[in-house]
Amino acid sequence: MDIIGVINIYKERGYTSHDVVNIVRKALGRIKTGHTGTLDPYAEGVLPICVGKATKLADYISADIKEYKAELTLGISTDTEDITGSVLYEKSVNFADEEIISAILSFMGEYSQIPPMYSAIKINGKKLYELAREGKQAERRARDITIYNIRDIKPLGNNRFEFYVLCSKGTYIRSLCRDIGEKLGCGGCMSALTRTRSGSFIIEDSVRLDDFKKLLSENRLDEILIPPERVLKDYKCVHISPMASKYAENGNKISLSYIEEKGLKIGDKVTAYYAGGIIGIYEVTEGFIKPVTMLI
Repeated sequence: MDIIGVINIYKERGYTSHDVVNIVRKALGRIKTGHTGTLDPYAEGVLPICVGKATKLADYISADIKEYKAELTLGISTDTEDITGSVLYEKSVNFADEEIISAILSFMGEYSQIPPMYSAIKINGKKLYELAREGKQAERRARDITIYNIRDIKPLGNNRFEFYVLCSKGTYIRSLCRDIGEKLGCGGCMSALTRTRSGSFIIEDSVRLDDFKKLLSENRLDEILIPPERVLKDYKCVHISPMASKYAENGNKISLSYIEEKGLKIGDKVTAYYAGGIIGIYEVTEGFIKPVTMLI
């Protein structure tokens, strides 16, 4: 079965991202499958699953912006930086809502974020969470991330605040909650998380695993399988002349003389089409387009 595309799965709480990949892979007959950015078991929401040759697009999707609905609990600091961890300390929270909202909003823009110990980042070949489970600490380098927007901040009572975060790849919302708590001096941790967007994939269009299985059993997978053309819709398209068929099929670079579109700029990434179908992502060079990611 030749299936190529992306399925916008809603990962429910309690599943790991790998659980979801394995469930989809098994249902599709063990076709090549991969996710586009890990969601913790405690978190839920959008988890695009790439299928078949579309797994080559995983890095493009995971590099895109993300949006989350987060819940921050102030006054509690944990080792995992979320509510599931062991409590390190508790402090009273004596701030007006306006002061807390101001502290949350102060993190908009670029900032250097130290990732949590309980994460899959590797140091000297070992994942941080493996070291953490052994009771070890490792020096973590701060990473430059960007918080593009924080909106709809809402007090929930009991020192809890809900808000939406639009951010760059590599942002840990757990660590953002930690940093907000540290700025206020009372500590804080993440108490709920839902990913509402991953690039162009939004929560309103996502499907739960049970619905995915039902559609698959009814031969209606095409209703939720998003083809590469739609995933890459924001890229400029070029069409390759039939005279360059051999070059296109063999994954060679292709002279711009065989490209219908003119005025391409060196360094541009484009999607190339041949015989009515997409064949891959190419980069424009001097006189040619060269393949970066082939989808045939």
